[in-house]
Amino acid sequence: MPTIDVDYPELERLLNVKLNGDMAKLDDILANIKGEVKAFNEKECTVSIEMKDTNRPDLWSVEGLTRALQGYLNQTKGVKQYAVGKSALEVKVNAQLYNIRPYICCSIIKDVHLSDNIIKGIMHLQDKLDQTNGRNRQKTSIGIYNLDLIKPPIEYTAVKPAEVSFVPLGFTEKMSLDEILERHPKGVEYGHIVKKNPLYPMLFDGEGKVLSFPPIINSNDLGKITEESRNLLVEVTGTLHKTVLNALNLVTLALIDRGGKAYSATIRYPEKSDYTEGTVVTPNFDNKRFQLSVEDTNRLLGLKLSAKEISDLLLTAGLGVEKVAGDCLTVLVPCYRVDVMHQVDIIEDVAIAYGYNNIEPMWRELPTTGRAKPDQRFIDIARELLVGLGYQETLNTTLSNQESLFKKMNTEPAKIIELSNPKIVTMTCLRNWLLPSLMEFLSINQSVEFPQKIFELGKITLPDETKETQTRDEDWLAAVTTHPNANFSEIKSALDSFMGNFGVEWQIKETAHPSFIDGRVGKVIVGGIEVGVVGEVNPLVLEAWKLENPVASFELNFQQILERKLNKNKT
Repeated sequence: MPTIDVDYPELERLLNVKLNGDMAKLDDILANIKGEVKAFNEKECTVSIEMKDTNRPDLWSVEGLTRALQGYLNQTKGVKQYAVGKSALEVKVNAQLYNIRPYICCSIIKDVHLSDNIIKGIMHLQDKLDQTNGRNRQKTSIGIYNLDLIKPPIEYTAVKPAEVSFVPLGFTEKMSLDEILERHPKGVEYGHIVKKNPLYPMLFDGEGKVLSFPPIINSNDLGKITEESRNLLVEVTGTLHKTVLNALNLVTLALIDRGGKAYSATIRYPEKSDYTEGTVVTPNFDNKRFQLSVEDTNRLLGLKLSAKEISDLLLTAGLGVEKVAGDCLTVLVPCYRVDVMHQVDIIEDVAIAYGYNNIEPMWRELPTTGRAKPDQRFIDIARELLVGLGYQETLNTTLSNQESLFKKMNTEPAKIIELSNPKIVTMTCLRNWLLPSLMEFLSINQSVEFPQKIFELGKITLPDETKETQTRDEDWLAAVTTHPNANFSEIKSALDSFMGNFGVEWQIKETAHPSFIDGRVGKVIVGGIEVGVVGEVNPLVLEAWKLENPVASFELNFQQILERKLNKNKT
């Protein structure tokens, strides 16, 4: 969850609320925007606030927090209006950036008065946006500059690494772009974003001075702001225009809330460009419009609110209502509420403004009484029996891979259910038996004291063309024992005790299985049907799993045994 650190006196001042260090009171206020106090540093007068809503970047600054809370504190209602002056800057974009980092959005902030705490807060917001919405600067990255040192127009272009050198922020010596990627901490951290391209993105002013090397680092000359800076340039570059614009809007609005006056910038993309329509003016503070149904709102919330009551709640939540026509409201959503994508998001704001504690809970009326499935009792008994025999239950993932299921188990590949888009190379298919999972468990727990006795009663998945899904899940049971003297007699004795106490008559017949030692393996027969295998594991399998001690095991089709048990009980 995003956690932001804010200056406590500044939070009180902007909220216009005297809290007197009462964190419980602050928690009650923050609950309206899904936030809570995580820590209060009285010595440094800072508060750490965790936001439970991860898709609301407008809350990741003290300015955004106070903006969102003003309605709940009855200070202002509805959408907060922001003005932007006419374009004060022109930015020219080079066509060579198309496949590199094609988009840029800019704004001008004038007459802003900065303090050390304000600068820290803006940098904190910038870093949060870069790391989250910006996907560690791959999708977007933000730069802030002293406008008084910049000569327009600005050129956003692509250059060869050897063509440009400048003093990066925090350094005193000129460095080439490749040197920055090798030696500067930000170059080392983010260099992989640009290294894949033959040309690197660059920002220059009208005199050819370097503003920044996006998304890596600003220049030390123009890309450094201090408490004396009064006029600022904010720029965001990235790969998706909507995300770039959203990031610019959030930083610009935070600076406006600090008393700055915003002016737009005109972005001129190449004529006949493949990735934009030519000229774009940023920032854009236009509201979005959504249609909200009174009936749908009441149905989802279980309330009986009128259109007027819903309108009042929306204003409290910082949204606007443009028009009410019968059952339908036209809702205005401000540009900084990038989380609102659907009517349901607006209904959630209605619920929060109404107060979840004010909604009377209703018990769902069910036509039946819940109870465990009949076979669950026998599954629980089976687990208790194996625990009583000294075995410890393990829970393993049902995902596996062909090497574990076949190659390491010394068996021929069989038809299995494979994942179409696996995310991890060790999890590419669904397991078709349990023993490989237990062998893997043993292999990563060899430092644990011996003997080790474990079992699993879990699902396997098999192909089944008779079903619409073409798969079927079955409950299987497997147990293994490993120590210097583990052998066939021990595991057969454990299986015999389990079957006897479970009330199942069984037989063992000689067989051959590539995962087990010849002559020390048998098939398990119940009611004339083969339901499993028991034996000593083959040394080739032990070697594949890097196990030093012998292993004895049994594996059963527990579903067949269970069905026989249930049918017997019915008769």
